[in-house]
Amino acid sequence: MTRTGLFLLTALSFSLLRCAAPLHDVDEKYYLICTNSTVPYWQEAKAGLGRAATTMHVKAEMAGPDNYDPKAERDEFVATTKKKPTGILVSASDASLLKPEIDAAIGQGIPVITIDSDAADSKRLEFIGTDNYKAGVIGGKLVAAKLQGKGNVVIFTMPGQANLKERLHGYTDIFADHPGIKIAEVVDVQGDPRVAFDKTMAMVEKNAKVDAFVSLASVAGPEIASVLERKNVTGKIVMAMDTDARTLEGIQKGTITATIGQKPFTMAYLGVKALDEIHHHPPKSLTIDWAQDSFSPLPAFVDTGATLIDKSNVDSFIAARKSETSGQ
Repeated sequence: MTRTGLFLLTALSFSLLRCAAPLHDVDEKYYLICTNSTVPYWQEAKAGLGRAATTMHVKAEMAGPDNYDPKAERDEFVATTKKKPTGILVSASDASLLKPEIDAAIGQGIPVITIDSDAADSKRLEFIGTDNYKAGVIGGKLVAAKLQGKGNVVIFTMPGQANLKERLHGYTDIFADHPGIKIAEVVDVQGDPRVAFDKTMAMVEKNAKVDAFVSLASVAGPEIASVLERKNVTGKIVMAMDTDARTLEGIQKGTITATIGQKPFTMAYLGVKALDEIHHHPPKSLTIDWAQDSFSPLPAFVDTGATLIDKSNVDSFIAARKSETSGQ
């Protein structure tokens, strides 16, 4: 090959490489805002955030209170908008609190996508997360089958959080088909595992008639199981949520009946990818109601999926997780 031919081939290869790889700004930075940021669920999301950032050679950071504090989350969101980020992912612990702030960010030209828990009435561009109603239906069917259509159920939740409302709706729709199943109490755990522990202990000590304990939030399931194990209470159904280590260990030991696994890693990973796409290929406006636009370049909802995990598949789930995360 002549020197001229080699030069042209090299120039063409360089040009193709530039076209194949997206170009990123040196100051391109994405944020994920949440509450209870130190719990295993959000640490998985942080790993997805980091994986996406590394893949695309951009900056990404997770922020928010390490306890369940919707007002502190709102304050963190406002502080983040002042940093002029490239885009924001947010899990709306209280949609009514975050709606005006999300709308204000969109008005400033900052793309906002909700993950995990939506703020559907806001101007957020899309929601990436679990079909939470379907997750509730999955859990409700299992509980109803285990109860054989009859029994008292106590549900642990956080009433102000949209995703948990949807899960509860799924459970109640299933229970409505079984008149013998009664929801004896709905407990607000306030994002605090100690509340779940203390409430369960009080029920056990007063010998309350409870046949099934249902946790709609990850913090409650292991605490319920811990109390029942300490007090040597058997024969109860414990339906958990998410896949932290204590929950999976409880399923292996038989103190937790089952759990519903979500994909926080995937939510954050896809979220950064979507924000990056919006940044490099911006729509004509961020304020259009894309959900009502039949030709929208943005989906209204991306379902990342949910998995029922019980004694039959918990070991294979743990093995798959270890295989996926061993190189991180």
